[in-house]
Formats: sequence, structure tokens, C-alpha cells
Amino acid sequence: MADPSSYRPKPGEIPVDPGVYRFRDATGRVIYVGKAKSLRSRLSSYFQDIAALHPRTRTMVTTGASVEWTVVSNEVEALQLEYSWIKEFDPRFNVKYRDDKSYPYLAVTMGEEFPRAQVLRGAKRRGTRYFGPYAHAWAIRETLDLLLRVFPMRTCSGGVFKRAGQVGRPCLLGYIDKCSAPCVGRVSEQEHRAIAEDFCDFMAGNTTKFVKRLEQRMKDAATEMDYEQAARLRDDIGALQRALEKSAVVLGDATDADVFALADDELEAAVQVFHVRGGRVRGQRGWVVEKDDEAVPDLVEHLLQQVYGGESPEGVPREVLVPVLPEDAAHLGQWLTGLRGAQVDLRVPQRGDKRALMDTVRRNAEQSLARHKVARAGDLTARSLALEELQQTLELPDAPLRIECFDVSHIQGTQVVASMVVFEDGLPRKSEYRRFIVRGAAGADGGGADGAAADGPVQVDDTAAMREVLTRRFRRYLDDRSEATDLEVDDRLGEDEDGPAGARIDPDTGRPRRFAYPPNLVVVDGGLPQVNAAQAVLDELGIDDVALVGLAKRLEEVWVPGQDFPVILPRTSEGLYLLQRLRDEAHRFAITFHRQRRSKAMTSSVLDTIPGLGATRRKALLKHFGSVKKVRAATEEEIRAVPGIGPALAATIHTTLAAEQQTATPAVNVTTGEVLD
Repeated sequence: MADPSSYRPKPGEIPVDPGVYRFRDATGRVIYVGKAKSLRSRLSSYFQDIAALHPRTRTMVTTGASVEWTVVSNEVEALQLEYSWIKEFDPRFNVKYRDDKSYPYLAVTMGEEFPRAQVLRGAKRRGTRYFGPYAHAWAIRETLDLLLRVFPMRTCSGGVFKRAGQVGRPCLLGYIDKCSAPCVGRVSEQEHRAIAEDFCDFMAGNTTKFVKRLEQRMKDAATEMDYEQAARLRDDIGALQRALEKSAVVLGDATDADVFALADDELEAAVQVFHVRGGRVRGQRGWVVEKDDEAVPDLVEHLLQQVYGGESPEGVPREVLVPVLPEDAAHLGQWLTGLRGAQVDLRVPQRGDKRALMDTVRRNAEQSLARHKVARAGDLTARSLALEELQQTLELPDAPLRIECFDVSHIQGTQVVASMVVFEDGLPRKSEYRRFIVRGAAGADGGGADGAAADGPVQVDDTAAMREVLTRRFRRYLDDRSEATDLEVDDRLGEDEDGPAGARIDPDTGRPRRFAYPPNLVVVDGGLPQVNAAQAVLDELGIDDVALVGLAKRLEEVWVPGQDFPVILPRTSEGLYLLQRLRDEAHRFAITFHRQRRSKAMTSSVLDTIPGLGATRRKALLKHFGSVKKVRAATEEEIRAVPGIGPALAATIHTTLAAEQQTATPAVNVTTGEVLD
């Protein structure tokens, strides 16, 4: 733990202008990002008497080793820069809104030639319109099934669409009139896009015109005594009305608004938001956040940054209703207006329907917090207890906030790979997982993760593989650390400059280097042999500030270097449970990579090694000749007859296969000793 006074800047050095500041730890990792109207006033508050600070803030300033800042023109720019840095560095001590699920959206891929309606989760894609989020994927499919009667647009995948076009027959939806079948030319590209645009228009809330249009067509068909068509239109109107009934009108005048509410206690806060489009609730989302000394207005400000920071202009509504206004409500409103490209009204509803809806959202937040506390009862305490148990049992100077676990996977010494998983504060940090291809004796001399394998099959045992992987991981760490100490940076930082700690950031990508941060604890999957091999690597590289243990699976024994007997943790120990989670996650990650490599190796052939012969031409060769054996027996002229194969490539293929056949080892019948053709 560092003494904050050791890196406290002189008050006269800190500007009074608005800006954004970053705290870094001893390894250079950004641990906190904040903004301030006056940098001098805000930063000075962190370096007061430690006893007067909130416990979380006290931990942050004692974990930090340096602080740096960037001056900006106004508070709106500070908001934008703070959001960008939080997304880039993911600081440990910033408020993290944990989404309680990955919410599904109804997405329409308007960027494609023939737009497709589908269920999507995760990051939003350019050229796609999103509606929702919905609480359940089945709710989207149910709504979509109703609307396809009226808007028969494409819902199939690219492979199904292409195959239908090749065989000239649409899929089942095309036969039952729930798809206009653009794959077989029933409608043109323009006609199908018009259907998709009408569908998006309906989902965006402009529903009345479609119902009225269908009602008029139904009356016209009845007048002309085309009763079958009138009956179909009647059913279409019923489908639209059933879809509309699933989201009742809660706000008049086709209002577009997001309504936020919050329920909190001393430790955590639950947030709920209802997305209202066209006066109807189109979706709902929820988060839970661990509170520190931040007040509710600050929580609301960070929440809006997270929700709207990565949104397209269509994702920001005209009204944002919140339980309390943030301190910088005016600047936050300007920021939201800039994102939307039109005026955004940020306010607290006082009366009427919007206030009643806010109360409904608040009740949902209270129920969400209650469910979260039941489901995760003791979780925070358990994680802290696990880290504390490991610190005491392994006699570590500090709790192991960053733990790395390594595992090796292979079959009889072939296709050897390894994995590195990272847990921080007792939780997985999947963005820092790494995979290794074990290269054998030559591979231990350098290289990073996912390197190319050496020529020929590599056969090594678990101990040698573990030694190679740890050597590569920590040699990269030492290289990055040496580069960091060689940098000379002016103490007066500008907007695009980093301090000496920032040398751990790759200047080409602007992101942290892959192996720039050392762990507090290394866990290897195995017993004493693997532990001794790992300790030999650390001793050889001169690394003495990283603790090391091994977890043997048979009896769940914890092996420590230099001890003849393992440490036995109680079966109910939270520390043992954390080590088991680490080991199981490393094993899962390694075996998944091993299966990928093995599958790829089983489907490769000598054609893959020929330069200039890509996947398309390989398929053409195999389709023309039927097998690699027949390609090898073909003449250069016969190979040249294959579409796409020119004279030069045909000569290369013929020469390579002929040379490969001369040097190939003959197959032998292991029973009779007979050499086989």
C-alpha cells in the first residue's frame, strides 16, 4: 500500500480548469477515472487525512501510485473524455453497472441488400435498426410471428437465403405467406425494402396509419364482394391489434421517453429503466451497482453515460426522466442533445402520467434489489473472505487482487496448447485471457500468446509445457517493464500524452500491452512437479514478487514451492472454492482451444501448404478430381483445365505434390510389416 503523500502533486501545479484525471497503481494500470469542474479542488480532496475518506476511496488512494490529468475546454468535453477513458481502461474503482442479463433486441438489418428481422444481443452493429430491449427472446419471436402476416419480410439466415435461391424454392415461411420470398424473385429488392421500412415504421410507434389502411382495404374488398380477401385483411388487422395489445399505451401523444428509477441501501443500488416509444413500453432493463461514497445524483450521471455513450442517434429519446437531477444536469443535457442531434429534455417528472410511470419503475427497482440481495446474499463478503483466506494461508503480504491460472491441454503429447485465465477481485476478467500454442524446446526462447507452431508435430510433457508457457508470459512482462523504464516523458502532460506509467500502453493501439501487468498470485494446474517447474522459471527470470501455488485435482491439495507437504484447505473454504473456479475455468479455456486446433489439423491436407492456392481453388480442385490422390496423379495440363487455375499455379501444384510424394514416408501394415501403396 502506498502513502498518498508520496505522489501528491503540489497544489500550485494543479490547474483550476475543468478536466479529467486518472489514478494509476504501481504497475501503471489506470484504477480510477474522474472529471471535475476544478481539477485543483477535486484532486486536493483525495489527499486529505486518510481517516476522513470513505473506505473505498481510502483503498483507491492507497492503491494508487501516481495521478495525472488532462485539461479540457468545458464540462461537456469532460463528460465525453471521462466516458471514453472509462470504456477504454475499465478502472477497478469506478462504479460498474452490472447488467442483470444480456437483453435481446428485435433487430432489422437495413444495411443488407435484403433486410432481415432477427433477435440480437450484445453490441449494436452499424446499419441495423433496433427495437426493444425485451425481457425475453420469446416475446420478440411471438410479436414477430404476428407481424409477419402483415409485413412478410425475410427472417432467414444468409445460408438458408442463398441455398433457397440456388434451388429455386423458398422456405416454409415463403409457402405460408409469412415471407415475400425475395430469394426466388417473388418481389424485387426495392419492394422488399419497402416492406422492411413499413415494419420499422410500425415498430417505431406509427401504428395508426397501418391499421386504418388495412381497414379501408377490407371495406373495399367487401364492397366488391371479394370476401376471401376481406377475411384475410380482417385477420391481418387482428394480428396487428394483438401485437399492439402486448404493449399498452402508458403515455399520450406518442411520447418517446426513457424512464429511470433507483432503489438503494447502504451497499448497493438497483436501477430500472422503461423504454417508452410511441407512448408504449417497448422494453425494460435493469442494473445493480456497488455503492461507495457517491451520492444518488452522481450514480444517475454515470448511469446515463453508460446507457447512452455508445448509442446511435436513434437510441436517444426526446425525453429522459430521472428520479433526481445530476449535479451537472445542464451539461449532461447538452451532451445528450449532441448525441441525438436534436433537443433532449432531461428532467424529473412531478405529476400526471409520467410521475405515475416513474413510481411503477421505482417499484420494479425495489423488487429487483430485493431479488438481487437474495440471489447474491453474502457474495461480496464471500469474495473478500476468499482473498483474505488465501492471503493468510499462503502468507502473502497483500490480498491477491490479480490471480493468473495456467493449464496445459493435449492428447498423448500432441497438439499441445495452454491457457492463462485472469481473476481480479475474485471475478473473471475475460478480456485478459490468453491462449498459447506450445512449440517445444525452441518455443521457450520467446514469443507471446497464439504464436505459430513449429514445423512438424510437437510432443512435450506437462512440466516442459508449463515451463515454456510461463517463460513466455513473464519474459514478455519483463520486456514491457524494461521498455517502460526507458521512456522519458515530460512531467507536464498534454491531452495525448502519458506519464512514465503510461508506457505500459501500446503507442500503436492506445491499449494496455498484452502482458504489461504482473499477477499477485500464479496458480498452476497440477502438483509438486508443475509447481517446481513454474518456480524454476520465476527464479531464472529473477521474479521474486509473485507468489506461486499449484492445485492438484485428486485431493484438491494446494502445493507451495519449497514445501514437502501440501496445504490442505477445508472443503467449505471460500479460498479453496476460488482456486477451484480458477482451475476449472483455465481447464475449460485450454480444452476448448485444443479441440479447435485438433479439428483444424484433422481437416487439413497437403493442398493447404501450396503457396497461392486458397480455399476457393482448393475446393475447385477437389470437386474436379474427387480426391487429393487423383490431384497428385494428374498432369500439369489436367490441373490447368480446372477453372481458376492458371499455368503458373498449375506448375506450382504439380511440382509441390510430386516433391511431397518423393519425400513421403511409406505406410506400413503394423501387423505384417508390408509396405502399402
